[in-house]
Amino acid sequence: MLVTFARFACQNKPLLKSIEAFAILLPMTTQHSSLSVVIPVFNEEANVANLTQQVHTALSGIGRQYEVLFVDDGSRDRSWERLCEAAKQYPHFKLIRFRRNFGQTAAMSAGIDAATKDVIVTLDADLQNDPLDIPRLLEEMETNHYAVVSGWRKDRKDAFINRRLPSMLANGLISHITGVKLHDYGCTLKAYRRDVLQDVRLYGEMHRFIPALCSWVGGDISEIVVNHRARVAGESKYGIGRTFRVVLDLLTVKFLLRFTGGPMQLFGKIAFLFGGSGALMLLLVLLDRLLGGFGGGEFLIKRPFWVITPFMLFAFCMQFLSMGLLAEVQIRTYHESQDKRIYTIRETFDSPVP
Repeated sequence: MLVTFARFACQNKPLLKSIEAFAILLPMTTQHSSLSVVIPVFNEEANVANLTQQVHTALSGIGRQYEVLFVDDGSRDRSWERLCEAAKQYPHFKLIRFRRNFGQTAAMSAGIDAATKDVIVTLDADLQNDPLDIPRLLEEMETNHYAVVSGWRKDRKDAFINRRLPSMLANGLISHITGVKLHDYGCTLKAYRRDVLQDVRLYGEMHRFIPALCSWVGGDISEIVVNHRARVAGESKYGIGRTFRVVLDLLTVKFLLRFTGGPMQLFGKIAFLFGGSGALMLLLVLLDRLLGGFGGGEFLIKRPFWVITPFMLFAFCMQFLSMGLLAEVQIRTYHESQDKRIYTIRETFDSPVP
């Protein structure tokens, strides 16, 4: 019967073209990436019920495998009990609970480590992010083959002075220092390909710098406008006090992006700056002494500043050279002891065997 149908299809060109078109479209309909959604939760008892319902509604009809990982970051209210109730109702939910509050970065890292799907989406638990934007992130990623798609809260529903203004300044500073231009680093709603994110290690307040770290690995980044809603329940966990920690972590990210492969390039430049300044000052003192340029050749040599400072600068030069050498040793120990490579491979291709 199959042979007869094959012969009939070969003789019927319109039917053959239809079969070929269907064969082309078939892989396109089955190549959707599976999805892991990571949601850190801290004292969001009032939002858990609506959050879980909205996430389920947004994901249940996307036509792909998915899982939702809620990480309770040591909540002191009944957030965990509410999450357990939701997990009994929605089978795709998985729960992780910390013994104490470790911070949003730790919670996000735990969720990412536990995720098993192809694409990882991060989302806040305060319902200011709209779960219905998740399919839009995936569409942007799969249509244009991006490794990271970041949400941009263009019409942000927060107070200007203590939330939006510091965020605008921070976004400009982070974009300038890291070289990765984004309008909204602080938006948690982002999508990452697992193969790019798996080599990124998070600590401190570095969850907001994940796109910059992914760019160092070699991932292409896009940004789309997402919906932002005003908080209707619970209390915000963000404030001006976190700005200082963000700045310190930004310096760490800059070092990681620029000098991880060769820290001596940084410490060496500082060392030569001190050493060169000291050598220049000492040269001026010697020229003044030999040529008598100022006060018969004793003007500079009789002033302790011009005699002592060059040797202090030489000492600083030696200190920074020593720090650079120690950092080089640590970097090599880091890579060699853990078999860490200093490069990442996006894909490979082997020519067919003749």
